[in-house]
Amino acid sequence: MSLFVSHQCGGHGTPIKEDQLQHSDGQANRGWDSSFRDFQNTSNSVILNSLRSYYPDSSESQITTWRRTVPQLKKEIGEVVQIDAGFTSFTAVLEYELPMESRRADAILLLNDGVMVIELKGKTHSTDADIDQAHAYARDLKHYHRECHERDVVAVLIPERLPSAVTKQRDVFICSPDRLDALVAYLSSRNKKPPIDSERFLSGQAYKPLPSLVQAARDLFINKRPPQIWKSVADTDDAVCAIRNIIVDAYRTKSRKLVLLTGVPGSGKTLVGLRIVHMPELDSLMSQNGGAPAILLSGNDPLVRVLQHVMRTAKNDGKSFVRHIKNYVKMYLNSATRIPSEHIVVFDEAQRAHDAQQVTEVHGESGPESNPSEPECLIRFAERCNDCSVVVGLIGSGQEINKGEEGGLKLWVDAVSSSPSSNQWTVCGPEELKVHFSDLDFHTEPKLSLDQNIRSHFATRLHDFVAQLVNQYPDRLRLVELAQTLEKQGHDIRITRDLQLAKNYLRQRYSDSPTHRFGLVASSRDKTLVGFGVPNDWQSTRSLRIGNWYNDGECDTGRLSCRHLEICITEYEAQGLELDAVLLAWGTDFVLKSGNWSIEKARKYRNGNAVRDPFQLRANAYRVLLTRGRDAHVVFVPQLAELNETWEFLCESGFRPLDNRQ
Repeated sequence: MSLFVSHQCGGHGTPIKEDQLQHSDGQANRGWDSSFRDFQNTSNSVILNSLRSYYPDSSESQITTWRRTVPQLKKEIGEVVQIDAGFTSFTAVLEYELPMESRRADAILLLNDGVMVIELKGKTHSTDADIDQAHAYARDLKHYHRECHERDVVAVLIPERLPSAVTKQRDVFICSPDRLDALVAYLSSRNKKPPIDSERFLSGQAYKPLPSLVQAARDLFINKRPPQIWKSVADTDDAVCAIRNIIVDAYRTKSRKLVLLTGVPGSGKTLVGLRIVHMPELDSLMSQNGGAPAILLSGNDPLVRVLQHVMRTAKNDGKSFVRHIKNYVKMYLNSATRIPSEHIVVFDEAQRAHDAQQVTEVHGESGPESNPSEPECLIRFAERCNDCSVVVGLIGSGQEINKGEEGGLKLWVDAVSSSPSSNQWTVCGPEELKVHFSDLDFHTEPKLSLDQNIRSHFATRLHDFVAQLVNQYPDRLRLVELAQTLEKQGHDIRITRDLQLAKNYLRQRYSDSPTHRFGLVASSRDKTLVGFGVPNDWQSTRSLRIGNWYNDGECDTGRLSCRHLEICITEYEAQGLELDAVLLAWGTDFVLKSGNWSIEKARKYRNGNAVRDPFQLRANAYRVLLTRGRDAHVVFVPQLAELNETWEFLCESGFRPLDNRQ
């Protein structure tokens, strides 16, 4: 759906007309809202036009579903009103987008001090997946919607062809369409309080994590220190202290700060960001509404899912402090009056921020000239906060792997420079960034470079080795020198042309270490690896349960753990995350030919004109894949003649062949 369409549906107290389909600025995204009386009295065509108007990208199957379900809902709502005339003031909301989410509930009914969320399925029975989906809607409303914290939120699943019945499973009512009126009347009769104020429910400011969830997330992160997050070769204390002091200064001086933290892969940038947003002392400085005063955003969907997976508990889904940048932008971009509740925003992998053209593609709006880049979005949103705000960008090097990510640091320079309030901003960063911000107020802070704070120089050496390896004109003598240094420091780089041998090596190496993680990775642009025993999961990664892949042990059910070496991920799922060891299957999309790297066999990028330098993106992809392991990297090179030169080069560069007798 488009973020930028300002069509609205519904109204309150009077019948709805075609020319009333406009949302007022600052309200939540939904396809329709009105009182029960108006919903009953409005024609199907007006409601359907409203839904189509607000969600113009909807598929034909979705529109067909609306044509079928809207009359059903109208019929049941009409029967509810006949049961009790007092129910006419209740509110019906269709296609409501949950705060800070891309998911939409089919229908929400605002009753007597309670909320009913309805999921419709064109089925004869309910499935476990359907029940869990309905339950998740109710849970997330309860956890993250300001008006639902202290109210009953009831999940209802309606299989449209279910014979007349109402049952309950795992707190979800399973109801046939003809019994919905009775269920609404029953739930409403239990509480005679006035109905929920629909304006407050539909407010764009309704996003607010439940305070108990915020505290639980803090306790888990600070006191239990999940090892999947806290494993890092970097000493992050100095960087955290420096950023905390900048935040305190912003609060004291009522000013705005852009903080840029740099570091090579594995240096602990994400850990710094998580430590910042979880700091309890921020509550007294920045929180005005009782929610979380800070949030960590990332455009890296696997990273977001893995972090949420690690931070979840029985009562917490891990979303209190970690969200996807796309949902954050959706929430604030098309409303100039919507004010972020968080005064501190940390953007992980800020060097991969989308430019204006990619924001256009991701969010579906035509004309890149009308859209800001992601850095511009964050600067604009931060300027809406009263008094002070801090944006923290965590910047790695050589990790731009997709189109729209090639703007790099310049996007951040432009974001501040182009702001009408640029004089309110101070940019803080390490010395090497100063030249980029020469026209802005820049304060140098050495502690904002993790490269200078690493206890072990392993991460820097690995980064230097891989950067040299994927260079268009690699320095072979320098590669050998760096490989020898890595080996002395205990980081193993191995190579083989036998995939099973590589798997056996990792299984044996970590047989006594069940908590360690090793996994199979490959380039997303390769065409040949599937013929050599490498599963082609990277061609359908939308269904990949990446949180389980990174965190499950071998004994967990489902065989989803990376340790099984049965599921392969790509640079997109590996970006920003780490394993103890990596098994990289080298593809034909990046091969050495006559001494130079070639990408002529790489899968082509769609909309190729949007990619400025496809070679650099492929080189960066292999750079990412070769810097994910803390202890070791094992490279599998298939027995293909066109890969022989690549094999020889890798061996000459310092990769040691595995012993075939293992």
